[in-house]
Amino acid sequence: MNKFILSLDQGTTSCRALLIDQDGKISGIAQKELTQIYPNNGWIEHNPNEILNSQIEVIDQVISENNIETSQIAAIGITNQRETAVVWDKDTGAPIYNAIVWQDNRTTDICEDLKNKNLEKEISDKTGLLIAPYFSATKISWILNNVISAKEKAKSNKLLFGTIDSWLIWNLTEKQTHATDFSNASRTMLFNINKLEWDTDILNELGIPKSMLPKVLNSSANFGNFNYKGHKIPIYGVLGDQQASLFGQKCFDATSTKNTYGTGCFILMNTSDQIIKSKNGLLSTIAWGINGKISYALEGSIFIAGAGIQWLRDELKIINSSEESEKHALKSSDKDNLFVVPAFNGLGAPYWDMYAKGLIIGITRDTNKSDIIKATLDSIAYQTKDVLTSMEKDTKSKINLLKVDGGASNNNYLMQFQSNILGVKIEKPQNTEVTALGAAYIAGLLCSFWDINHLKNLKYDKENFNPKFDSDKINKLYQNWNKAVKRSMNWI
Repeated sequence: MNKFILSLDQGTTSCRALLIDQDGKISGIAQKELTQIYPNNGWIEHNPNEILNSQIEVIDQVISENNIETSQIAAIGITNQRETAVVWDKDTGAPIYNAIVWQDNRTTDICEDLKNKNLEKEISDKTGLLIAPYFSATKISWILNNVISAKEKAKSNKLLFGTIDSWLIWNLTEKQTHATDFSNASRTMLFNINKLEWDTDILNELGIPKSMLPKVLNSSANFGNFNYKGHKIPIYGVLGDQQASLFGQKCFDATSTKNTYGTGCFILMNTSDQIIKSKNGLLSTIAWGINGKISYALEGSIFIAGAGIQWLRDELKIINSSEESEKHALKSSDKDNLFVVPAFNGLGAPYWDMYAKGLIIGITRDTNKSDIIKATLDSIAYQTKDVLTSMEKDTKSKINLLKVDGGASNNNYLMQFQSNILGVKIEKPQNTEVTALGAAYIAGLLCSFWDINHLKNLKYDKENFNPKFDSDKINKLYQNWNKAVKRSMNWI
């Protein structure tokens, strides 16, 4: 019988399960959307139990719909939305509060307090990250200080913290394993990426007991077994979603770069065994750990990408589906004078301005909805150029190829405009589920389903986009984009 890796892809908007065969092909997929909870302005939460139940539901669905015997599943790989924080009771297993999502900005005041204590350099040097509500650390601190009795429970070693991978592993292994991998640990703002350990000074500063934290393992490691209908399936791989995408794109070599166009945009460059300290608003992070060898990455995180298209659909209601955005962009009569800056939750890399506000600028009497839709798509490409420009400055290297994936990469208008505005070749695999593939690949290494050379030689169909704009047009457009961003950052 054919063997498969079961890839669990727990994202910001949905839970998915995929079956991957030895040729790297997807043999089955199941998906369930996730409820978004908005208790206050700028707050975003998920129900941890809904995440768990939905993930198990799609596992059941993909196995039953594809008539797979559980014995055919060689291993499980997990990839997850990063930075989202869950705190649960060690004894009962119940969450003491909803998961606080990576996009949530309720902890801005905590971050400002850390900055006022002049801790920015120390935290950056240790974790590779900037002080921002984006990361898990201040979310944990908020829960401990705002949920009744949480602080007391934490002091008595009754609470556990985890990013979503840890929450799933804890439950799938029936409370046997409280662990995470290097990639997810490096996104908490609590992990020293130089010493590869939880940082006591930062924990003490935020009042977080070390006893809450999971054990940190290699990304390719034994995380325990999922007892599924009497059959023990080993969990052999864990990667944060953006590192999984980097691995799935087979960016194994230094300077290879990818962008995932999901809810946000996440551009990562493999920097091999080197930690590159950014001077241009980017983050240093761990890409993965395999056989005790750590690979690092340089990352630029953009908060609003596909979420901007969802805004057009759900709030403005000027499109009925994301797919419609491409048709409107192509029929827009705007002469590149309209700019949308989607700073709905502030601006991420390279600006890191939590107080920036979204704006639409350049409106004239004949501006129509197609023009606004086009400008929203264009904003994704401009933000990506912001990050790649910073990467080139930090690494002193020219990026000539950008590998892309994620839902919005299926928009051919956006991909062509992206190539135009960057002036580089864009490579898009026909199968854009590379995040799930990355989780499968990392898990498959441990059970000899694949090795790195095998993965490098796996063939896949791809589509290329080459630049068509001249440099004068690129420079003019980008200068105007920069002006719009500055207006967004000085809105008061």
